[in-house]
Amino acid sequence: MAIEVNGKSIDLDEEGYLTNLAEWNEEAAKILAAQDEMELTDNHWEVLRFLREYYDEYQIAPAVRVLTKAIGKKLGKDKGNSKYLYELFPYGPAKQACRFAGLPKPTGCI
Repeated sequence: MAIEVNGKSIDLDEEGYLTNLAEWNEEAAKILAAQDEMELTDNHWEVLRFLREYYDEYQIAPAVRVLTKAIGKKLGKDKGNSKYLYELFPYGPAKQACRFAGLPKPTGCI
């Protein structure tokens, strides 16, 4: 499985996650979101950038509870709650957002 980004083929695993994190770019995120019939807004990008920074620092994709708590700390209580994150990423804030952010599937996600 692969997606075409700016004329370059980017490989995905069987669940649609990038196999090479270094190949991620914002265009890839838009294409992955389009596969889920979503258009990324500023609020989506805020979460995706947060996830990429988190991954750079800890070398792990956060599970949803960790993600919610960490976003609350950094972006405020109104954004650090499951309801808000599920509105943005209905297929699961950790799982779907990590896929769009070019990160591996979080541990503990089914």
